[in-house]
Amino acid sequence: MEKGLVHIYTGDGKGKTTAAFGLAVRCASYGKKVVVYQFLKATPTGEICACEKLGIDVVRCAPTDKFWFDMTEEEKQQTKEKAKETLLHIYDQPCCLLVLDEVICLADLGIISVQELIDIVKNKPYSTELVLTGRGMPEEITDFADYVSEVKCIKHPYEKNIEAREGIEF
Repeated sequence: MEKGLVHIYTGDGKGKTTAAFGLAVRCASYGKKVVVYQFLKATPTGEICACEKLGIDVVRCAPTDKFWFDMTEEEKQQTKEKAKETLLHIYDQPCCLLVLDEVICLADLGIISVQELIDIVKNKPYSTELVLTGRGMPEEITDFADYVSEVKCIKHPYEKNIEAREGIEF
């Protein structure tokens, strides 16, 4: 069996999730099994619609569609519990490509430790290609990755109070 590699998409710019889903679509288009876990996201998005059509399994692990900074302490606790429970089962479904969208943010927010994030990478099945996305990537994780791409924000419509648009930002 071919060894699966580890990809990281990080940074403060738009496009980390889009890059990960692009890879998921490419992989599924060749008939390979793809599983996506999304953390900290519950709002409906276009990517989910496309994945359903291609037979990509998407598991959404957020009990609320609020941003972390807008959550109550109770909602934060529920989010932490849901994330930790989900992470126990990420390798239950054999697949060619596993995407853990916003998992880096879990470490950045202290929901999981950096060591737990490293353990996720170290414990991946040999042939599984693993994609991690999110802001705030700890330096230690780069030693365990084969690809590391940083998406840098130069300019964003949000700065001009332009709201997120269906089909473009979500």
